[in-house]
Amino acid sequence: MLNILINAYACSPNWGSEPGLAWNWISNLAKYCELYIITEGEWREEIEEAVKVHPFARNMHFYFNPVSDKVRRMCWNQGDWRFYYYYRQWQKKTLKIAEQICREHKIDITHQLNMIGFREPGLLWKIKGVKHVWGPIGSMGEVPTEFLKDLPLAVRLKQSLKNMITRYQIKHAPVKSAIKHSDALIAALDVTRDQIKKCYGIDVPVIGETGLVPNNGHPHSECIGRPIELLWVGRFIPTKKLSIALETLAKTTNPKDFRLHIVGSGTDREVALYKQQAVDFGINDICTWYGKIPNVEVQKMMREKDLFFFTSVFEGGPHVILESITNNIPILCFDTCGQGVVVDETIGYKIPLTNHQEGVKGFAEKLNYISNHRDELPVISSNCTAKQQELSWESKVKQMVDIYNKVLSEQIY
Repeated sequence: MLNILINAYACSPNWGSEPGLAWNWISNLAKYCELYIITEGEWREEIEEAVKVHPFARNMHFYFNPVSDKVRRMCWNQGDWRFYYYYRQWQKKTLKIAEQICREHKIDITHQLNMIGFREPGLLWKIKGVKHVWGPIGSMGEVPTEFLKDLPLAVRLKQSLKNMITRYQIKHAPVKSAIKHSDALIAALDVTRDQIKKCYGIDVPVIGETGLVPNNGHPHSECIGRPIELLWVGRFIPTKKLSIALETLAKTTNPKDFRLHIVGSGTDREVALYKQQAVDFGINDICTWYGKIPNVEVQKMMREKDLFFFTSVFEGGPHVILESITNNIPILCFDTCGQGVVVDETIGYKIPLTNHQEGVKGFAEKLNYISNHRDELPVISSNCTAKQQELSWESKVKQMVDIYNKVLSEQIY
């Protein structure tokens, strides 16, 4: 059995996002590997309780490197750039802990697991005499400038600056150093794979950073003789493009053929803006606004509605797409980011990512087509059950273990 030392800053068995991502990777890798995990201590009690009942607890060894409550608050506030200074300090201390673990145990591979952002590669690659794996690595993409034109000037300037910083960071330290000293890289998205190939000439595999647990399926019935129920879920932020969903509905041949159920919220200003757009587009009477509701209710709605309408133009690997597949609801989205990797013609519909106007036109054409071919929806819904196997944690973990073995046999790249 391989001995793997994992760096996972955020890890929790009871949360989603980055903490849940790390826990699921670790929880499933423990079936195949002896794991030594360094993580921050915010969820120490939850981890220790979960390990007590885990079937492979004997293969999970946690080392906690806690930070202050002040730093934790910075981490939760994703716009607080001060966090990165403290995160860098955490990585330096983590390196020392990792070096001590390597002295005490025969470690085959060190693995930088999360945070998955490409800007955060950790320092385990500095350990001499031990192979190093980094990934899945989050998006190295940019918000397309074509989708910034309808945003407020301050938002456009901020996003344009972020795009420029992204271009710089991909090619310089610490990202460059980590890439050059890793024995294997795994991209979470096609855009990350393409950027690594472009900038470093390295071909890397793509494995989405999150997975799902297959079920027996939630088949959807035909929507004959009634409106098609569309579900939109997300925060009311510019890149989620709720404005495209609303305008699309207005541009369909007969908007009354649809009902749009909108789950999510934002600031009072954002909520008022989008509700006014619905009025201006003349579709307010076919829109239902739910605000922010518990995830269990969102998933229940996925099993009840006919089509998941996902208009985001900039994502990592959106977990909501996997939730949709788990609940067997067909998907309509842009062919970009994580949704572009996961969604194919067997489980949904995609349109090219071009600009706002073409997006509205493309989505409206797809909705018109779906309205005239409603018999396709139950078939696509049933296809999601097979797709679940491909996207399962078990499948992803086996791919990762295969990469570990190739690294040790020096057969990768």
